[in-house]
Amino acid sequence: MSYRTPRARAAFLGSAHDGVHHWWTIKLTSFALVPLTILFVIPFAGVLGEGREALIALYSQPFHAIVAVLMITVTFYHLFLGLQVVMQDYIHDKGQLMAGHVAAMGICGLGGFAGVFAILKIAFTG
Repeated sequence: MSYRTPRARAAFLGSAHDGVHHWWTIKLTSFALVPLTILFVIPFAGVLGEGREALIALYSQPFHAIVAVLMITVTFYHLFLGLQVVMQDYIHDKGQLMAGHVAAMGICGLGGFAGVFAILKIAFTG
């Protein structure tokens, strides 16, 4: 038995069947950020105030570079998912919603790319 009106069935309005997957993805990224944050912040705090050379020496080590790249990637992906939920809840005009999604994707993509590029540049050029 369907609770949707005939008009809603004809217009394919209703559940997009994507909510559970989106919710699980947000939960997985948030759980992944807990150990990544710890593994990222503790070594970074250890070289804080020691100068540029200490920071370059830290991220020239493969383990710390990989943790930093994972931290940046997961953080910006989690940010994008969160922005997507907020926009879907509060923006009701389809054009503005699409523009917001494109803007969020651009900002998160560029921010993530810039962070990963910086870490990889340090890791490979020393």
